Amino acid sequence: MTEFDHKAFLKTLTTRPGVYQMYAEDGKLLYVGKAKNLRNRVGSYFRASGLTDKTLALVSRIHDIQVTVTSTEVDALLLEHNLIKNHRPPYNILLKDDKSYPYIHVSADRFPRISLHRGAQKGKGQYFGPYPSAGAVRESLHFLQKVFKVRQCENSYFRNRSRPCLQHQIDRCTAPCVDLVSEEEYAAQVENTRLFLRGKSQELMVRLADDMEQAAADLEYEKAAVYRDQLTQLQHVQASQGIEGVKGDLDILAAAVDAGRACVQVLFVRGARVLGSKTYYPPLKLQETPGEVLAAFIPQYYLNGTRAIPGEIIVNEEPESSPALAEALEVQAQRKVKLRSRVRDARARWLRLAVQTAETNLQAHLAGKQTVQARFQALQDLLSLPEMPERMECFDISHSSGEATVASCVVFDQNGPRKSDYRKFNIEGITGGDDYAAMQQALERRYRRIKSGEGAQPDILFIDGGKGQVAQAMSVLEALQINGVLVIGVAKGVTRKAGFETLVDGATGRESQLPGDSPALHLIQQIRDEAHRFAITGHRARRDKARQRSLLEDIPGVGARRRRELLRHFGSAQGVVNASVEELKKISGISATMAAQIYDHLHDVGDDGERN
Repeated sequence: MTEFDHKAFLKTLTTRPGVYQMYAEDGKLLYVGKAKNLRNRVGSYFRASGLTDKTLALVSRIHDIQVTVTSTEVDALLLEHNLIKNHRPPYNILLKDDKSYPYIHVSADRFPRISLHRGAQKGKGQYFGPYPSAGAVRESLHFLQKVFKVRQCENSYFRNRSRPCLQHQIDRCTAPCVDLVSEEEYAAQVENTRLFLRGKSQELMVRLADDMEQAAADLEYEKAAVYRDQLTQLQHVQASQGIEGVKGDLDILAAAVDAGRACVQVLFVRGARVLGSKTYYPPLKLQETPGEVLAAFIPQYYLNGTRAIPGEIIVNEEPESSPALAEALEVQAQRKVKLRSRVRDARARWLRLAVQTAETNLQAHLAGKQTVQARFQALQDLLSLPEMPERMECFDISHSSGEATVASCVVFDQNGPRKSDYRKFNIEGITGGDDYAAMQQALERRYRRIKSGEGAQPDILFIDGGKGQVAQAMSVLEALQINGVLVIGVAKGVTRKAGFETLVDGATGRESQLPGDSPALHLIQQIRDEAHRFAITGHRARRDKARQRSLLEDIPGVGARRRRELLRHFGSAQGVVNASVEELKKISGISATMAAQIYDHLHDVGDDGERN
């Protein structure tokens, strides 16, 4: 490899802000960085001393550096974020989880509904959140249903009620569907719900206290008791979660770094209440401080357009580029955003809590990673590999007597399961129960895409099965001319008990068994069990979906309108099954011929008139 002439490069490099991209000899992008002063920042990588081993490893691979000059540091930050998102360079901190967070939606219907919502906020009404998880939303919805009894049912269910449902019977809904509550009373409870979700618990409790006293003065003691119970519930929540004097929405981010690993703990505070937290473990390729981790984490976390940016973000160590970060967040949010680390009172307590949680989670994560590393090392030694495997895949097949066959592909790397790369394959066009054909179809579909450049090729391919399934894998890889993949079959063995698995080498056909306490065997079992779990989950979902299809959906010539008329008339699909041809003919739009066809299909009557 030709050594990169950094001295000549730095002589001509500008001192203006911008972005630099470091490339390997094969043209692969290694790292993207931003700088207020490009010459100083890039020059820091080539110091004679003071560089960490990880930075030296990056510098040793640099073959070329390209820069893009920007007018401001904020522009550099935004460009860096886009380049990292598009190219995902191996030496950058990469945030894998970019799912949008759930919200609580209060609809704009005449009798509004409250529900969990995730995704684009296009529907009419108000959105409250974000919440750290769907579980946190459901917990809040359960509390609101118990206290304010606002409906949570789907609109289609609500419109078709003729009598109160179970939720009304257990005192969780006021049954506006059948007019058991006036529109004004229901609207008052919806407004109380909104006040609670905005964090205005004090204002809400004052209102409820006034309503309770007024109801008592009007001798409406049952209504007063309802207000009293709501007040008690709110006082309990306020005492356990609320912090007096804190206004607005804020996120608290605490980063911890140890032994080449990082943890970022995000604490969500909305309306003076801690809604929950979420933990991230961004992989580090370079030696980073907590401030540098946060400088890389914050743009990827907030600038992807899927998360709401709160008015205040508190961090345990302020990034060097803090002013530029805050400005970029303000551009995205189109309002003022505070980014700070020096806080007092409740904010300081929350920040300490986030830091302690990040440090605790990181130590637990490191303990788990050390176990994973030991297992990978044992696997490398077992298979006599020149390097530790970086990516492994495992395939499994699941079906019920040949019905709804699904193949799973799970992916593991040195950080454990890589769930974003998992894939399920619905198997079609084979004889039911033919596991060999199912395995062949799944492998062909998977590796044809890899051959065309979609996805990464694994170092090891595990097959849940014996020599037959392994032979299918070898033939598929050979047909697609994919080389460099080690194929290992994991057969259950004679006893079919964990710890007695037989490993089948795809290249030689040689079988072997490992001792039950082998770390390499434990890793293989973990991968195989995960593939088995993922396959069963996919199979059950597909089977249940197929079985839940209406009996009417497969009748030739019966579309959505006719199905609707049949169900409206007979009440259910079973009612249609029990109907005679004469009864079917009475339905609007169904001729005598069509009635006979429907009857024959539902009763499976052949040409000879006998039931099959």
